[in-house]
Amino acid sequence: MTRPDQNSADDERAGQNAGALVALDALTRTLRRECPWDREQDERTIVPHTVEEAYELADAAQSRDDAKLLDELGDVLFQVHFLSLLMEERGAGDLAAVAEHCRQKLIRRHPHVFGDREVENAAEVLRNWDQIKKGEEGRSAAVFGDVPENLPGPLYARKLLRRASSAGREFVPAEKLPQHVREAAERAAALASSEPGGPDHQLTGGGPPADRDDRFAVIGDLMLAAVALARELRVDPELALRTAADAFREREQEPENP
Repeated sequence: MTRPDQNSADDERAGQNAGALVALDALTRTLRRECPWDREQDERTIVPHTVEEAYELADAAQSRDDAKLLDELGDVLFQVHFLSLLMEERGAGDLAAVAEHCRQKLIRRHPHVFGDREVENAAEVLRNWDQIKKGEEGRSAAVFGDVPENLPGPLYARKLLRRASSAGREFVPAEKLPQHVREAAERAAALASSEPGGPDHQLTGGGPPADRDDRFAVIGDLMLAAVALARELRVDPELALRTAADAFREREQEPENP
C-alpha cells in the first residue's frame, strides 16, 4: 500500500514535471513560428534527426554517463514535442492526445498491474504484451505483422525472434542454442579455411555465385543464432556488438602523435 507521504511527494513531482513540459511546449511553438529552419520542417525532414537522437540516447545510456543521458533525453523529448506540434497543425492530434494514447496503451498492456491478471515473471509479462498488442485496433494479427523491415539487423532479428517465441515458434529450443551457435561457427570456420584468395577475396564477393550464397547462408545462420542466444541471456545484441566494437577500436587505434 502506498504511504500518504509518498502520494504527496508524487503529486509534487508531477506538478514540477507538468510545469517543465508546458514550458518546453511553449518554446517549441515559439521556434516553429519564429525560426526559419523550424518553419520549413515536416515529419519526413525531422524523423532522420529523431532517429539520430535516439541512437545518441542509447549510447549515453550504455556509457552510464548521467550528464550525457540528461542531455540526450532532452533532445528526444524535444523531438516528441515538435512532431506532436506538426500533427496538431494538420488536425491529426496533439501532445495531449499522444500522451493520453500512450497512457491508455500502457494500462491496457499491463493487466497484471491495472487488472486482475496474474503473472509469475518478466517473460510472462512480455508474452502477454505481445498477445494484447496483436488484438489492438489497426494491428496485424500475423505473427510478424507490423515489424518494420528497416530496423538495424540485430534489432530486426531480435524482434522477429521475440514475436516467434510469443507464438510458440522458437528458432531453436533454448537448451540447444549454445550447441547451434557452436555448430554454425564451425561451419563458418570450415568455409573460411577452404576459401581461396584470403579475406580480401571473400569481402569482394569472389568465387562462383553458389559459393557466395553458401557464405551468406552460413554467416546469416551464425548471426541469427548469436542474436537468439543474446535474447536468452537478456542481452541487447545491438548494444553488445557496439560495445565489443568500441572496445576493439579503443584497443587497436594508434596512439596520437605527440
